[in-house]
Amino acid sequence: MRVAIIDDSESSLSFMAGLVKSIPDCDVVTFRQSAVALPWCINNDNDIDLIVVDYCMPAPDGLHFIEAFRDHQAKSEIPIIMVTSSEVRDVRYMALQLGATDFLNKPVDAVEFLARVRNVLGAYQAHKALGDQSQWLAAEVRRATRQLVEREREAILFLARAAEHRDPETGSHLVRMARYSRLIAERLGLSSAEVEFIFTAAPLHDVGKVGIPDMILLKPGPLDEDELQVMKRHSRYGREILDGSTSPLLQLAAEIAHCHHERVDGTGYPRGLRGNDIPLAGRIVALADVFDALTSPRPYKAAWPPERAWDYVNDNRGRHFDPSCVDALFAAAEDIGQILDLIAVGLDFPRPTIPPLPPK
Repeated sequence: MRVAIIDDSESSLSFMAGLVKSIPDCDVVTFRQSAVALPWCINNDNDIDLIVVDYCMPAPDGLHFIEAFRDHQAKSEIPIIMVTSSEVRDVRYMALQLGATDFLNKPVDAVEFLARVRNVLGAYQAHKALGDQSQWLAAEVRRATRQLVEREREAILFLARAAEHRDPETGSHLVRMARYSRLIAERLGLSSAEVEFIFTAAPLHDVGKVGIPDMILLKPGPLDEDELQVMKRHSRYGREILDGSTSPLLQLAAEIAHCHHERVDGTGYPRGLRGNDIPLAGRIVALADVFDALTSPRPYKAAWPPERAWDYVNDNRGRHFDPSCVDALFAAAEDIGQILDLIAVGLDFPRPTIPPLPPK
């Protein structure tokens, strides 16, 4: 602990310094000139646990010293004891208003001085310890939150892998459409946290396909009407798989899984929602999903040329797709073009690392 003492009287300064030095583990620094002490105390506040300042001194006096010191916001908690021979209440009231912690009368009584200094130092040390504990707890909360997010992302990767085992074409599609979703969300001006949530949750949009029979899911040709109705159930299955979590990330994934086949003109499924009644994340993923399906090869079709895909998106603006999402997609055309170039030469972005399944 360190105590700074400011007094223009050499005898008073020596007396109070000697008393402070008698306190175990307590150091003292003294000043006869308050004009010198003030900048030192401001610049070395991390090394000070208590300031003892006389009232009657050449400028700045004790009141002006306290006022100038407290003007610095970071100095609001360091205790200050003002030593004064003045019995005028207005002086004490002013000192309290300016931020004095306690008072001592001159001539200083040794017993009272030591008791006051010990009490103030003890209270300040306890306050600092509590602050350190609060910082430690805050750091632990941040660490636990990061771990929780990592576990949520891991859960999403496991679930995405489950869908991937059912549909071999799903893996690269998940990576690309998630990137398209992120680009659209960024151009829409969403916050970085919202963008990353959508990017992370988007790959689970088709997780409900795990409930679709192989004879329909893996059929190489077009589905008949009955098969199409069975395939449409994957939106509901996806919501049911992900529903009920307290995790905002998985709640978003459930929302996306349920509504990514809705159309802004109300002709989509499963609920026939229109316009802004469709959650924004669902509107974003709907466009990203279709755009990647058009521009990448599938067992039943060749990849569309980019120009044809852009024209399709533009033609379905306000019908299938949210116009603002379409505008965002076009605004990200340069970044999307880089992805399309990789597809054209048979390359792709690396797929996310998925932890191995635990041994049975």
